[in-house]
Amino acid sequence: MSVTQALEGKVALVTGASRGIGLSIARLLAAMGAKVGICARDSARLDSVAGDLSRDGAQVCAVPADMTRPGDISSLAKKTEHALGPVDILVNNAGVGYFAPVHEAAEASWDEVLDTNLKAVFLLSKAIAPAMIQRRAGHIINISSLAGKNAFAGGAVYCASKWGLMGLTQCMAEDLRPYGIRVSAVCPGSVATDFSPHTGRDTSKMLQPDDVAHTVAMIVTQAPQSFVSEVLLRPTQKP
Repeated sequence: MSVTQALEGKVALVTGASRGIGLSIARLLAAMGAKVGICARDSARLDSVAGDLSRDGAQVCAVPADMTRPGDISSLAKKTEHALGPVDILVNNAGVGYFAPVHEAAEASWDEVLDTNLKAVFLLSKAIAPAMIQRRAGHIINISSLAGKNAFAGGAVYCASKWGLMGLTQCMAEDLRPYGIRVSAVCPGSVATDFSPHTGRDTSKMLQPDDVAHTVAMIVTQAPQSFVSEVLLRPTQKP
């Protein structure tokens, strides 16, 4: 089977897919033959991405969604399944960053980061998992971060969300393994996107969005008797 046929007939849902890492993942999964559901808050940018994917031959369902709103998450799951069919591959990629000393961090920022980076993963996975359980197959891939493994000054809120995501991912994997569902975490270091400032760094030496997409493609094409539970992704050179 060629790369372009590897996911033929499969349905993938990628959150935060209008730019950066999510966009690269959606493009690659579509190129591998998957029908792709995408979401983002920016509906105009989302429509543009959907148009590009459609022109490249992909079947796409684009649903504007704010991942801090449970109603949007529920609607995203229902609209994607109605348009494309049951989801085989869920990539929880949507995320926000916030960096400040813990004693200066705002409660509203805590809520936004934890709701987006952690609670949304719980809610969307909970919405998608029952159909996967029924079919006894599926992939859930959570895009975490090396910040989910390491502490640094100013990272209290962001690290809390990603450390929590790592714990959630590992427990989900144990809960869903009996049903043939594989749950994985991808933990990249700094990626050359506009997610956070990279002042003074050589972005050509940083990880690129396509590097993360390649890792996701590797995970979803594993042999059925195994699964990759966690990937730590670093650049070959420090930027």
